[in-house]
Amino acid sequence: MSEKPPVSKGSSGDGSLPDEIWEQFVRDTERDIRKSAPKEPSARARMVTERLRKEQEAAEGRARGRKGKKRPAEPEGWRTGPAWQEMNGRAGRRRRMWGVLGVFAAAGVLLVALNPSRALSLVTGGDSSDSTATAQLPPETAAPTAAPSFSDPDRPTLKEPFRGSPAVQYADGAAGIELPEATALGGLSKEQVAAALTRTRDLLIGADLHPATLRGDRPEAALALIDPLQKDVLGDFTTALAKPDKEHDPLNFFSRFDPKKVRLVGDVVKTRGRMTFSKDARSGVVVHADYTFVYPLVKAAQGSDEVARTIVRRILDVQVSDPSVMRSTAGKLWIVNYDDDIANSQCSLYDGYLHPEFADETPSGPSPSGSAVDPYDRSRELKRDRPEGCGLVSRT
Repeated sequence: MSEKPPVSKGSSGDGSLPDEIWEQFVRDTERDIRKSAPKEPSARARMVTERLRKEQEAAEGRARGRKGKKRPAEPEGWRTGPAWQEMNGRAGRRRRMWGVLGVFAAAGVLLVALNPSRALSLVTGGDSSDSTATAQLPPETAAPTAAPSFSDPDRPTLKEPFRGSPAVQYADGAAGIELPEATALGGLSKEQVAAALTRTRDLLIGADLHPATLRGDRPEAALALIDPLQKDVLGDFTTALAKPDKEHDPLNFFSRFDPKKVRLVGDVVKTRGRMTFSKDARSGVVVHADYTFVYPLVKAAQGSDEVARTIVRRILDVQVSDPSVMRSTAGKLWIVNYDDDIANSQCSLYDGYLHPEFADETPSGPSPSGSAVDPYDRSRELKRDRPEGCGLVSRT
């Protein structure tokens, strides 16, 4: 061990190992021998130690001859213990630390590759699900041709009530009711058509998003937009709200929940749909609205944490005419048609409230029947002659 081993060309100018590498080799060798030796050295151990000492002194002598620099003194012998043990301990901890960090780094790279939005949420401290691979969908400008392909097995939570649902990509509340660009049509100016679109939006908000309406109060804001000359419709709504029954059900037009039984999770209702308008055959325009509202709910009882979702799709047609041509009230809407499709609400109750069913409840009322439908499938037409009773849904 007194001579340096040969090295390949290009390692150093004179074909020998650099002094720093050789010295490190000697120190590492001595350290390893000391580390593995018994507490009381044997004769062979003392011989090895003495030989290494002489070899190191010879190496230092050669180094001083080449560079004229004095080498540092030899560290404590291996029997003194603490200095070497502490150094090894710190190095060992560093190695373990970097080993663990390496595992985390590799896991982090994999997480970024597979789910960048989730990785970002972990870095920023945000929560994502409802934001994960969940970028908001662009406005719906035409009728969809199929059900949404979004698929997520996760269950909703109080913190993420739309998790596992296509609604996580829907707009929040009234922001989901976007208006088309108005144009002059049917004898109405562009401004009059724009006003008709805005009032239709306000009607939907008042009937399906207004906090007072959702908690079961009388939907005054929505009723105020209906033409007072349309007494039959207003009469039906007044009866349904005051004395609901199977023949007079306010849920046909309004979304209402019993605050004694359930409450909304947070203050966001997800909304998805579109609004269009066309010329009426006689005068003015007809505004067509087709929207899906997704309500996250939890039982009103304190400590409840199971989230259920009720999905309501509404189709509404309102007419706005020129009062000089058709008898109507300026600034009001004439309801031509309305229809609804409700998912996850008990079928047998007609008390004027939506009743979402929770997994921890025993189902009551008639058993669902027929083929399961996807309440998020906005490509489906709502058939007027669909059978009464309880149907099956594929998801909520």
